[in-house]
Amino acid sequence: MLLVNIDYIPGKELDVLGMVKGNVVRCKNVGRDLMALGRTFVGGEMEGYTEMLNEARQIAVKRMVDEAERMEADAIINVRYASASIMSGAAEVIAYGTAVKYRN
Repeated sequence: MLLVNIDYIPGKELDVLGMVKGNVVRCKNVGRDLMALGRTFVGGEMEGYTEMLNEARQIAVKRMVDEAERMEADAIINVRYASASIMSGAAEVIAYGTAVKYRN
């Protein structure tokens, strides 16, 4: 499945199938919280949180692709990511875009 963050695919004519999305809500864990607390004193990247967000993006993208495959899409254009705090210690990551099929 081709994923692009532009609203066309060079050299291809497209039929729009519709919007697809995938989301996941992840929460922090105690181990990551303790390591992050230490980083607030010395500075630097909070690697545990970076890893958590990368995993969340991967899950959200897979769910988006799965939805596009059910629509028999060839690609997803205009792919975007967003995140939001759901509650204290939990965040949602969403991936969304437009499922398209190549014209023959």
